[in-house]
Amino acid sequence: MLFLFFFILALAVVALGLEWLIEQPGSLTLEFAGWHMEASIPVAVAGLLLLIATVIVVWAIVVALIRLPRRMAGGSRERRRERGLDVISQGLVAVGAGDLARARKAAALAERLLPGEPLTQMLNAQAAQLSGDHQAAAKAFHKMTLKPETKLLGLRGLHIEAKRRQDAEAAHHFAKAAHEIAPLPWAGSAVLEHHAAGGDWEKARAAVEANLAAKAIDAATAQNLRAVIETAMAMEKEREHPHDALRLARQALKRRPGFPPAAATAARVLIHHGDRKQALKLIETVWATKPHPDLAEVYFEALPDESNSQRVARIEKLARLAPDAPESRHILAQAALSARDFTKAREALAPLVAAGQHPTAHTCLLMAEIEDAQNGPSGPVREWLARGSRAPRDPAWIADGVVSKHWLPISPVSGKLDAFEWKIPPHSAQHLTEEGQPNIPAAFLARQPASLEAPASGAGGVAQ
Repeated sequence: MLFLFFFILALAVVALGLEWLIEQPGSLTLEFAGWHMEASIPVAVAGLLLLIATVIVVWAIVVALIRLPRRMAGGSRERRRERGLDVISQGLVAVGAGDLARARKAAALAERLLPGEPLTQMLNAQAAQLSGDHQAAAKAFHKMTLKPETKLLGLRGLHIEAKRRQDAEAAHHFAKAAHEIAPLPWAGSAVLEHHAAGGDWEKARAAVEANLAAKAIDAATAQNLRAVIETAMAMEKEREHPHDALRLARQALKRRPGFPPAAATAARVLIHHGDRKQALKLIETVWATKPHPDLAEVYFEALPDESNSQRVARIEKLARLAPDAPESRHILAQAALSARDFTKAREALAPLVAAGQHPTAHTCLLMAEIEDAQNGPSGPVREWLARGSRAPRDPAWIADGVVSKHWLPISPVSGKLDAFEWKIPPHSAQHLTEEGQPNIPAAFLARQPASLEAPASGAGGVAQ
């Protein structure tokens, strides 16, 4: 409304001005090079305005003609770019769908249309990966590292390619380079796992702190990783530096209360140095909340000089701390069997084999051992062995589909730190052997060679 008002006002002012100009007497005379021109004031002003308008139009036409080739070229480039981006989009879809022929065709066309586009290099790399041409993929990723905006993506691709060909040093180099540019979770994790795979626990611990400071991991994850690293360090120092090993194991327990590997390591150190009472107390404290077969094994180790009856009494005390846990019933049955107290052994396992229950492989094997020790080879022994072969599997240390008799700080498959979990393994799980497992630190293997023994097949594939 306000604009309309001012527009009308401006028209009125212009009309008044023109009226005033027309009413003025006089004329305008121009003499130039023998020419004589005379016109009234209104005609002269109109001629001047027409001349200005003509100059403006001619100038606009000249400028437009000058810019025409550039505009035509720009339009062609824009159309070329639009087509190139469309081709890249189709190519990425083809890669996702696994259509190798379409992906290759799109990559070649994109290279002609948009050779300098980062997405073109990405499409080239993914098409090469899809076809199995890892050399071409690495070449494409290397091109991406030459531009600041795609350098991190290129380093990630080169890291993946290096891991695929099992070049640990190259993978670490690319991950470290990326981590120095930006604190990315994948790069920080890769640096950490590299140090852990080499058994360089001090650098691994420093990497955890760096990842936490960069917010690549949260505080809870950092605490768990610290506990794993300190437990691994304690296990390596267990024989030659027991005091350091005990300190590290206890520190790991503070960070991760009830962590069985740390508790078992601390208890072993105490036992080997004559402090059996403290070792038993430590295991009993952890057993009350997290009973575990690894702790049961160390508990038995702490009772070498006691009689069978004394040992059974101690085991009964331990079992009462977690009376409903299968681990408590297993350890009590084993102690009673060693003492040839078959009645007590059967009573310990009775709730696990009662009607409606599904006893695990280890429970069935214990029942077979009790029958064999009491009655010799017989039908019940074979029956329990047969049940054990079909029974649910017992929990075990498992990481990346691999079962280990003992806990390990890293996965032998992926090299991931803190990968092993205590859980029921799938039927497809494989048992870990020392051969062909380069990801396990040599120092750790030297400390505990038994940790890589495959469990007996009769136990349903799970050692207890």
